[in-house]
Amino acid sequence: MRDIIEVEHLVKQFNGLLAINDVSFGVREGEVFGFLGPNGAGKTTTINILCTLLKPTSGRAMLNGFDVSRDQEDVRMSIGLVFQDPSLDIKLSAMQNLEFHAGVYNMPRSLSRPRIEQMLKMVDLWDRRKDTVHTFSGGMRRRLEIARGLLHHPRVLFLDEPTLGLDPQTRSYIWEHILDIRKQENVTVFLTTHYMDEATVADRIAVIDHGKIIALDTPAGLKRMVGGDIITLTTQAPDAAIEEIGLKHNIEAHRDAEGVSFEIENGEEFIPTLLSDFKSGLQSISLRRPTLDDVFMKLTGREIREEAGGVAVMKKHFGIHQTRMGGGRFH
Repeated sequence: MRDIIEVEHLVKQFNGLLAINDVSFGVREGEVFGFLGPNGAGKTTTINILCTLLKPTSGRAMLNGFDVSRDQEDVRMSIGLVFQDPSLDIKLSAMQNLEFHAGVYNMPRSLSRPRIEQMLKMVDLWDRRKDTVHTFSGGMRRRLEIARGLLHHPRVLFLDEPTLGLDPQTRSYIWEHILDIRKQENVTVFLTTHYMDEATVADRIAVIDHGKIIALDTPAGLKRMVGGDIITLTTQAPDAAIEEIGLKHNIEAHRDAEGVSFEIENGEEFIPTLLSDFKSGLQSISLRRPTLDDVFMKLTGREIREEAGGVAVMKKHFGIHQTRMGGGRFH
């Protein structure tokens, strides 16, 4: 299976500061690829380079066989974009939004009309095709944006926080559509998300921090990096508990939002040993298996946080007022 995205020794500097520092990775054709990073990690800069919004300082990035610096029009025709900030025209109907997008991509009506019908049916919006978008729920608008992003047969679909702000049931429903479309269209999905449970749909995940890829593996492989079960306890004296756990059991514990936490193999067997002689005012104790949140904390030392979405970033850095793409230029 070929890599549809190839990134080799990518560097991007802003006023002498390194936003991306020698980044290399590949994305396989047809896979769901997760890209995770905290604020300022270099995630948005990397994506903007892949989408031809920025040029790298050095290094090379190829998408669908095209160089993102030299073959910008071909790259743009090869990608679909769904940003976290809404970008539909809510005064137009669902059909009109897709017709406009087809026009931007110079799709002849003989091809665009059946494709629009196919996409609207695929996301269960065909029956609402004549309704204006302002009557749609958040989940319906997201599905329409996904249909629009796929309308022109892109090889790569970039999803920037595709379900941000939606309830869990709607998020699950949208992902059913995305994964069905991925299978039917053999499209590669490049995903960013702050929902760690959502990131587990990815075949592989790259974690970027301080401009470098610090881990790249399957979700299961990343979880194995944590090293054991997670035991969390609340206590009247958390600092004393951390010291006690370190001295008695040679385990490094730390404070987090939930209390005092540490990792250990066979946690269920260790808990009785811990409790048999615990002096620091235990209030509660819990055990859980590692999650991607734990992986992210272990790798970066902090929790993943919200950051500006694609539309906001483009407006800020490039003065772009709309995000429709076509003909090798932004409008």
